[in-house]
Amino acid sequence: MLILKHSEFKYETGTDEAGRGCLAGPVTAAAVILPEDFKLDLLNDSKQLSEKIREHLRPLIQQKALCYHVAHIEPDVIDEINILNASIRAMQDCIVKLSPVPQYIIVDGNRFKSVDNIPHSCIIKGDSKYLSIAAASVLAKTYRDEYMNKLHEEFPMYNWKNNKGYPTLEHREAIRKYGITKYHRKTFRMLPEQMELELEMQCEE
Repeated sequence: MLILKHSEFKYETGTDEAGRGCLAGPVTAAAVILPEDFKLDLLNDSKQLSEKIREHLRPLIQQKALCYHVAHIEPDVIDEINILNASIRAMQDCIVKLSPVPQYIIVDGNRFKSVDNIPHSCIIKGDSKYLSIAAASVLAKTYRDEYMNKLHEEFPMYNWKNNKGYPTLEHREAIRKYGITKYHRKTFRMLPEQMELELEMQCEE
């Protein structure tokens, strides 16, 4: 069962990101402050929910939350500052836009950088422990999926509507055939290096 609060502060925000392991598209984060009486059936870590349930929960979270914000960090920035820093920046960008101003931050994962001197805690698997982080995970995932669906219309050959930019076999084969786009993260290894494949084959022999 997910818990509402980690701290005793009234305005505690949970934050999470989506798309960190993708080859294309933004990394997207959300931050949410929930009211003291918040309840929402089915809410859980977005990775544990079907797309249909996530889409069902999104407007309910937005309606019930005291406030929320979603931010995208584009591939050129990811390439410039690396994916970890981009993920943290996306979460920070969300937090500074919240009103009321959060008094405490709980972050999914184990890395974060303080923003505006607001105290924070990093919580491993926080999206399966705290309602605000779970809510943030649903918003980040649904907003990013929506974004990738729009990019799919521009470059349908990569099938981002289904793989959302993750390194599926289909996505990698499309990169092999068509090359990369302006939406790909150029500092990410798009295709396995041939040398590594040869070494693996030699080991198997």
